[in-house]
Amino acid sequence: MEQLEGLHRGQELPLQRDVAVISIPFGKTITLPEDSVVSVMQAKGSSVSVAHEGRLYLVEGANLDALGLEALPRPTLPEDATDEQIEAFVWEQLRTCFDPEIPVDIVELGLVYGCRIERLISGERIVTIRMTLTAPGCGMGDVIAADARNKILGAPQISQVHVDIVFDPPWSREMMSDEAKLELGMF
Repeated sequence: MEQLEGLHRGQELPLQRDVAVISIPFGKTITLPEDSVVSVMQAKGSSVSVAHEGRLYLVEGANLDALGLEALPRPTLPEDATDEQIEAFVWEQLRTCFDPEIPVDIVELGLVYGCRIERLISGERIVTIRMTLTAPGCGMGDVIAADARNKILGAPQISQVHVDIVFDPPWSREMMSDEAKLELGMF
C-alpha cells in the first residue's frame, strides 16, 4: 500500500481507462469513463476515495491502475484453507475497509461487532458480518458494506457475504482501539 502514501488530498488524476467504482454514500457500482479527471479525497487501506463532478466514489485496489497506479491483486486464499485461515482472512480484509470520511479502518473504529462463518455441504462458506456505524444517520453504511463484501468475496471458498448493520448496542468512542483514538486525536 506504499503507493497510496504518495497520494494527497486534492491531487487530480485523469482516469487511464473506464473504471467500475462504488458511489458514496449509495454503495452502487457505476462506471466512470476514461479521461475523466478525479480528485483524491482519501487513500487508505487498499482503496482510494475520489471526487468527480461533485460526487464521491471509492476506487478499489484491483482498479488502481485506472488512477495510474499499480493494481493490487484481488485477495484470495488457497483452495485447502482451514476454517481458521478463512476467519483470519475475513478479519484481515475488514481491516482494509475505511469509512470514506475517517482515516481509521472499521475494525479499529470498533464498528465490527462480529463475524460468523457458516460452512455449506459444498464446502463453500457464507460470511455474515455484524457491524454498526458511528451514528444511526451516517450515510456511509452502504459503501462500507459494499467494500467489505467485495474484498471478502476474493476467497473462492466464500460464496456469499451478508453485512448486517445494527444499532444495538449503539457505537461509542469507547469501542475504538487505542490506535484509532491516537490517530484521531481523541486521547
